Amino acid sequence: MNRTTPTDHTPQLSGGEPLYWRIATEILAGLRGGSIPPGERLPGERQLAAHFHVSRETVRQALKLLRDSGLVCTDRRGTHATLPGAPAGHVPSGDFPVGAHTAEPCAVHRTAVTWEAPPAEHARALGLAPRRPTLVHRYEATAPDGSGLRTAVTSFSAVAVTEVQELARYRDRADGSGAAHLRRVYDWMRKAGLTLHHRDAITGLPRSVRVTRRVHDQYERPLEITDLTVDACEDALVYEFTLPSAG
Repeated sequence: MNRTTPTDHTPQLSGGEPLYWRIATEILAGLRGGSIPPGERLPGERQLAAHFHVSRETVRQALKLLRDSGLVCTDRRGTHATLPGAPAGHVPSGDFPVGAHTAEPCAVHRTAVTWEAPPAEHARALGLAPRRPTLVHRYEATAPDGSGLRTAVTSFSAVAVTEVQELARYRDRADGSGAAHLRRVYDWMRKAGLTLHHRDAITGLPRSVRVTRRVHDQYERPLEITDLTVDACEDALVYEFTLPSAG
């Protein structure tokens, strides 16, 4: 009886290397080039397959090769880059709370975080039942002489508190005591695999200005809403945005 040898159906390059090897090499080049910083989630298999014009199985094999080499890791949130390099935080994600930081170098800042029912308008925006508690962050900044008051109230959705580990840790100690600096909250959200979409609305009020920021993820789920109130004065609303290039 003749012995048969299983046929290898893996696509091959002209040089004899499997196609998934080339795909893995191109993904690795992106990791080393910084287009996918450490800790960031890679695009899904479907997106990678469409980008490289190959099958999802080829992408799966390429990712396995990188995973076996310790260059990426996979968990329930997807595949993340682990190649040593600059931390993901070096990619600007926007400051928190929106516009809360004054140009005054000696400004006085106060922060606190509580677990309580948010304002009714926030509850509606986040899809929370009335009087259902959530994580609420409060921020206040003034110049040393007490002028230029800026106050911000942020309410986080159940999705944000559940899926962002750094926020979840605040629940048991959200009693309003002590400072609570959440300036990197948008980096934490991105690290959790959430793509952030910001919408800022500016409303003129008597003797002040209000900025309302709403943030949702790639699934249109609300993540947070912030109301910032600024004492009206010259150059009160100067915002600077730095966005990473697409390439």
